[in-house]
Amino acid sequence: MSFAALAIFSGCFLIGAMLLTWAVLLYLRRKAILDMPNHRSSHAVPTPRGGGLAVTPLLVVMVGAVFLWSGDTDIARWGMLAAAVVLGGLSWLDDRHDLSPAIRFACQFIAVIVGVFAIDGPVLQGLVPMWLDRILVVLAWVWFLNLFNFMDGIDGITGVEAGSIGAGVFVLALLAPLPEFIDLGYIGLGVLAVMAGFLIWNWYPAKLFLGDVGSVPLGFILGWLLFELAARGAWMPALILPSYYLADATFTLIKRGFRREKVWHAHREHFYQQATQRGMSHAGVSALITLCNIALIIIIFLPVGIAPWVRLVPAVIVVGLLIWAMKCLPVKGAPSKPQ
Repeated sequence: MSFAALAIFSGCFLIGAMLLTWAVLLYLRRKAILDMPNHRSSHAVPTPRGGGLAVTPLLVVMVGAVFLWSGDTDIARWGMLAAAVVLGGLSWLDDRHDLSPAIRFACQFIAVIVGVFAIDGPVLQGLVPMWLDRILVVLAWVWFLNLFNFMDGIDGITGVEAGSIGAGVFVLALLAPLPEFIDLGYIGLGVLAVMAGFLIWNWYPAKLFLGDVGSVPLGFILGWLLFELAARGAWMPALILPSYYLADATFTLIKRGFRREKVWHAHREHFYQQATQRGMSHAGVSALITLCNIALIIIIFLPVGIAPWVRLVPAVIVVGLLIWAMKCLPVKGAPSKPQ
């Protein structure tokens, strides 16, 4: 695509997300579909939930448009998108009626098993047999789409994280102009545009929330994008770009698991939630995560000759500093002790 075509492509999805989210907001308000505050919430007033009714269709259309533009006729690709649509419908039912964890996880595993056929080649670069590679990818993918759901707990956070991942993939395709990354770069740009349009309504103070109907399919589609990136050889960027979400969600899950708590239940123990409980604003936390993600994108482009694993060191340091800041950095006006 030319620069003009890229501008039109991203502009259409940004404006489309902004307008469609506004229409969904009006619908949610009219139907009084609200997320009511409780002791686990990070918001204080009833807020419409279901912004994914705008985000998920746009993401599916955007990815499908890139497939058509690139001439990708692989039926497995379209099966992956169909699975994303089904997950969106299931998650909307969950938003409205609280489905059992067993039903949710069963459907997620089925969707991921369908989606794994849309990944070209071994994700682990031949380190394990192909059958084991696929089993590990299924498990990791289910975890990834759930952590996107778990981490969607304050205004702007998932829009920032998803947009940053999209931006990172686009920059990678732009600065490492290899044919195998071009279509993924366009998808990354589309994700950034859609999330930017949504953030206009979801930035603090949020007018509406994404809901499971948005966070679960979003995690599913981004999971495919990152696994596909890894399968095409860029496994280090695929690991580094989502590393803050991976670190916060995984550490919190392990901690709660050791305490024998029901890890699928909502809680307020993530590091970003601890920061807001100590007095940091939602906007402040999301801005910190944005700065962290910009640093992670820069780390990807350390000198080409450097050993790939060396990039993990600064990435771990950046994420560690972010987690330390959220947990320990004094916040002006915050209580000195947990309340």
